[in-house]
Amino acid sequence: MPTELDPRLERWLEALLRTPGLTSIRELDRARREHLLDSLKATSLVSRFTGPIADVGSGGGAPGIPLAAAFRERTVTLIESQQRKCRFLEGFEQDFPNLRVVCGRAEEQEVDSYGVVVAKALAPPPVALEWCLPLVRPGGAAILFTGSLEQDLAPVARLLGGGEPELYPVEGSRDRRLVLITKLEPTPPGFPRKPGIARKRPLI
Repeated sequence: MPTELDPRLERWLEALLRTPGLTSIRELDRARREHLLDSLKATSLVSRFTGPIADVGSGGGAPGIPLAAAFRERTVTLIESQQRKCRFLEGFEQDFPNLRVVCGRAEEQEVDSYGVVVAKALAPPPVALEWCLPLVRPGGAAILFTGSLEQDLAPVARLLGGGEPELYPVEGSRDRRLVLITKLEPTPPGFPRKPGIARKRPLI
């Protein structure tokens, strides 16, 4: 699917570069590689699961907006806590009919709701997993974009009702990974913890 040629995505990238505080990248070709094409590297994993998709901490819209272009038949929800970034993202709901923006924290969202939850450049992996996996319904998965993974996420996954983390290399990169954690059971009582706790007191 040639989503990288989608004019809606080109408009999004151009707006991303024009808007202060969303990306440090200034060159369109680099933005296309790092925000668009890199986001689309998750499509093969996302396609293994059904149901709505959520992007936690969407920021400027990656990976959620590219995934909305790639999976036009599925609802993609961008979850973002900063009002200014939410307003930017809301500007693309008309371009992408399957896109919706929720302005709030991950810890405040309904648990066990999504088929797939993704996160890119969100937080250290144990923190990102605690924010993402509770939102996934049993049978779905959380997918994290990470660098070289130095921590064992299996204990966190088990606490949150997840299975064994699966690591997939990112094509074209030696030290980046996609981490996939399948949700096996409903979110246990006590999770997610209150806003701010996961970052202050990571589970590992």
